[in-house]
Amino acid sequence: MAHRLLSYNRKYQNVLWKSLCKGSPENVWMQRQLGTFRGLRSTSPVLNDILERILSLFNEPQLPSALNMSADNSKPRKKSGKEWPKLNLNPLNKKETGSGGSGGNEGDSQKPNPDFDKLALIGGGLVAAFAAYSYLVFSRSGEEITWKDFLNNYLSKGTVERLEVVNKKFVRVISTGGVSAPVYFNIGSVDSFERSLENAQVEMNLDPQHYVPVVYTSEVEVLRIVQALPTLLMIGFIFVLYRKSMGMMSQGGRGLFNSVTNTKAKLVNPKDIGVQFKDVAGCEEAKIEIMEFVNFLKNPDQYLNLGAKIPKGAILTGPPGTGKTLLAKATAGEANVPFISVSGSEFQELFVGVGPSRVRDMFKLARDKAPCILFIDEIDAVGRKRSQRGFGHSEQENTLNQLLVEMDGFNTSSNVVVLAATNRIDMLDSALLRPGRFDRQIYVPKPDIKGRSSIFKVHLAMLKTSLDKDELSRKMAAMTPGFTGADIANVCNEAALIAARSLGEDITIKNFEAAIERVIAGLERKTVVLQPEEKKIVAYHEAGHAIAGWFLKNTEPLVKVSIIPRGQALGYAQVLPREMFLQTKEDIFDKMCQLLGGRVSEEIFFNRITTGAQDDLRKITQIAYAQVMEWGMNEKVGNVSFQMPREGDYMSEKPYSESTAQLIDTEVRQIIQKAHEATKQILTKHKADVEKVAEFLLKQEVLSRDDMINLVGKRPFAEKTTYEEFVEGTGSLEENTEIPIGLKQWNKKAEGKDASGKDAPGKDASPPEKR
Repeated sequence: MAHRLLSYNRKYQNVLWKSLCKGSPENVWMQRQLGTFRGLRSTSPVLNDILERILSLFNEPQLPSALNMSADNSKPRKKSGKEWPKLNLNPLNKKETGSGGSGGNEGDSQKPNPDFDKLALIGGGLVAAFAAYSYLVFSRSGEEITWKDFLNNYLSKGTVERLEVVNKKFVRVISTGGVSAPVYFNIGSVDSFERSLENAQVEMNLDPQHYVPVVYTSEVEVLRIVQALPTLLMIGFIFVLYRKSMGMMSQGGRGLFNSVTNTKAKLVNPKDIGVQFKDVAGCEEAKIEIMEFVNFLKNPDQYLNLGAKIPKGAILTGPPGTGKTLLAKATAGEANVPFISVSGSEFQELFVGVGPSRVRDMFKLARDKAPCILFIDEIDAVGRKRSQRGFGHSEQENTLNQLLVEMDGFNTSSNVVVLAATNRIDMLDSALLRPGRFDRQIYVPKPDIKGRSSIFKVHLAMLKTSLDKDELSRKMAAMTPGFTGADIANVCNEAALIAARSLGEDITIKNFEAAIERVIAGLERKTVVLQPEEKKIVAYHEAGHAIAGWFLKNTEPLVKVSIIPRGQALGYAQVLPREMFLQTKEDIFDKMCQLLGGRVSEEIFFNRITTGAQDDLRKITQIAYAQVMEWGMNEKVGNVSFQMPREGDYMSEKPYSESTAQLIDTEVRQIIQKAHEATKQILTKHKADVEKVAEFLLKQEVLSRDDMINLVGKRPFAEKTTYEEFVEGTGSLEENTEIPIGLKQWNKKAEGKDASGKDAPGKDASPPEKR
C-alpha cells in the first residue's frame, strides 16, 4: 500500500502540473485514481479517516463538475449517464478565442476563477493528507529494542523471519508468521551490524544456510517531508500573491505590491467638511493668509500683472490646539478648488522605497487636479532634520529629499500650493523651510482675550442657555487666560455635560465655572477621604499661597481657593494670570514667593514640611534656571542665554563649561533662598490672616474672592478682574475681523474684470455673489 500511495503522489504531481499548464485536467486518470483511493484500506483508524476525507472531497456534487474538462474546449464527456461540465483552470476567467479567429472580446472584465481556487485547495489538502499518511506509515512503527534484547528474545528463539535494514539507519525485525508486532533497533553502521550478526549466529552454531536473511530497503522519511513543507508553503504563498496581483492589474489597478507605493492622499469632498471660516475664530491673521493663498489660485492675474510670484507654500505652526488643522478644514470646505489632504506619518511604511514613491504619486495627483491645494498635516513626521549619523534613518531622509525635489525642482508646478501644519517647527529641516518651498511661516498663537471671546461665541451658539451669550463669552474669556481654542471647546462641552448630569433645563454660570475648574485642576475626587491632620496641613498650605499672593504687588488676582482634591492635587489656589507679553525681574520674584507660600506656611505653623509642595518647587526651579540661563537676569552669570532642554529632550552636551555650570547652580539656589526668606517675612507678618483663611477652608472647603475680602480686607493694590478692564484702551471690545479689499471675493474667480481689477470694456461688471 505504501508503494501504491507513493506512486500515486508522484503521478498526481505530474498530472496536476500538466493540467495547470494546459488549462484542463486529465479526467480519465483522475477517475481511475479515485478508484485506487477507494481500494486503499488500513488497519489504522486514523489513516482510514484521512482516506475517507479525501474521497468525500471528490464525492461532493459540486466537485465532479469542476474536475472534468476536455483540453480542446470540445463537448464534455458523459460518464454513467452524468454530464460533467467544463473546468477553467486559468487563474483569471478569460474568454478563450477559437482557432478560427472569432474569439471573445479582449475588453471583457477578468475576474479570479473560483474553479482554480477550488482545485488549488484540493491539491493542498492532498499534500497535507500525504504528509499525515507518511507520518503514520513510514515512521518507525513498533517498539524499539536493544541489540541484547534482539539476541536473547528473538534470534536465539528462532522466531525471526527476516531483518529489514531501512535507510542504513535502523533494522526492522519481522517475526515468523507475523505472530508479534514488528520491532526495531538502531545500528551505527551496516558493516558493524553485519559482523555482529554473523558472529552471533556463529556462536549459536547455526548452519550458514539457515542464517536469518537481511533485506535492504529505502523509505521516505517524515523528517525530509517536514523540512520540505516550509519551502512548499512559501512557494504557494508567493503564487497566490502573484495571482491576486495579476487580478488587481487586470481590473485597472496597479497590482498587489505596487499598491503599497500608492499615495494615501485623499481628495477632500467639500460636502463632507462641516467647517467654514465663520467657525474659526481667534486667529484672524492666519485666516487672511490662507484666504490669500486661495485667491492666488483663483485670480493669479491680480498678482502676476504687478510682477509678483505666487508663493509655493505655507506652513502653519504654533502650540497644540490653536486651530491649525481646523484652518485647513475650513479651507477645504470653502476654497472652491480641489483640496488634497495627507498625514506626514502616512509616507513611512515597512518596505524600503515606499516613502519617496508615495511622495511622487501624491504630487502627480496634485498636478492632475491643478490648480489645487495640497495639505500635509504633522509634517514633522517626514520633514525632520537630516543628520550625518545614519542609524537607519536613510529611508526617512530619502522621503524628505523627494519632497524637497517635488516642491522646488525641475518638475515643479506653479498651480499647486502646499500647506503644512506642525507644532514642532524647530525639528524641521532648514532646506524645507527656505523661501521657494514654504515661502511663508504662519504662526498661530494662543488667542488673546478678544480672540477667546470670539471663540466662546462660536461654541456658545450651539449651547442651550438663558444667559446673554455676548456677555457670557466676555466673562468666560476673562476667566480663561492661556486657554487655546481646543481648551475652550472642551470647557463648553464639559459645561453642557455637567448640566445634563444634574438634569438641568439649560446651562448656568455655575456649570461653566465648574467646567473651568474641571479643565484646570482635573476631576473632583469626592471619594478621597483625608485624615483630620492631613486636611489641616492642606488648608494652611493653600492659605499660605493665598495670603502671599494677596499682599504682593506683582502677583495675579486670586479667584478661588479650594481644599477639595482634584486630579493629583489635594487642593489648589486658582489665580487669574495677567495678559502680559513681557515680565520684569520683580514680576518673576513675586511669582516665586507666591509659589513658596505653601511650603513656608507649613514651616511656620507645623515646624515640619511635607511632600505637598513638590509641584510648586518644580515650577520655582524652572523659573530660577530660566532667569539665570535664558533671560540674562543674573549679575554674576551675565547677559548670556543658554538654551534649556525641552521636556522630554535629551541634552548630550552643555554649551558652557563646568565652572559655569557650578556658578549657575549656585545662583539658582541663592535666588530661591532669597524668595524663601521674603515669603517667610510676609507670612510671619500676616500670620493671623493665614489662620483666618485656613479655618474658613476647614469649615467651607472653598473660598472665593469675596470671602477673601471679608476675611482680610481689600487687596492693597489695584487689579483687573473684568473683561472691560482687560481690553481698556485697545480701541474696541471686539476682535478685528475686517478682510482686505483685495480678498473680498477670495474664493470666487473674477469675471468681467481685467488683470488690474477694473471693469473690462464692453462688459458689464457682475455683482458679487452672495455667500
